Amino acid sequence: MTANDIDQHQGHPIVLVDGVCHFCQGITKWIIKRDPEGKYHFASLQSDIAKELLRKGNLSPDQMDTFVLIEDGVYYTRSTAALRLAKGLTFPYPLLYGLIIVPKFIRNAVYNLVARNRYKWFGKDEACMLPTPEIKERFL
Repeated sequence: MTANDIDQHQGHPIVLVDGVCHFCQGITKWIIKRDPEGKYHFASLQSDIAKELLRKGNLSPDQMDTFVLIEDGVYYTRSTAALRLAKGLTFPYPLLYGLIIVPKFIRNAVYNLVARNRYKWFGKDEACMLPTPEIKERFL
C-alpha cells in the first residue's frame, strides 16, 4: 500500500481490527450492516497499512489485542473506540455512546476480558477475511 491508497480513504473514519479473529470479523460485518452510508473503512491489524497507521498514531504495531478507530486524525482504542464507533451507526446504536460516562478503567476491564479470550471463545483463522466485491472499496 502506498500513501495514495491511504489518501483514497481520506475523510472516512478507519477501523483497525484483528483480521484473523472470528469475533472481530463478525464485528466488522455487523458494523457494515449498520453503516449503510459506508462511512467506516477497515484494515486488518496484520496489514502493512495498519502498521504504518499505528506508527503514525504512536501506537505499537505489535499490539493486536485492541481495535483502533482513527477519526479526524485522532486515535481511539478499546472501549472508547467501540463507543465512538457506535455513535456513527444507525439507530439505536448511537445510544450506546451514553456508556462513555462509565469510568474508562471499568469499561476497559470488560473490553480486556473479551479481548484476552476472543480466540478461545470465538476461534481464529489462518488468514484475514476477504471482503465481498460490494464492500471491497471500504477496505484498505
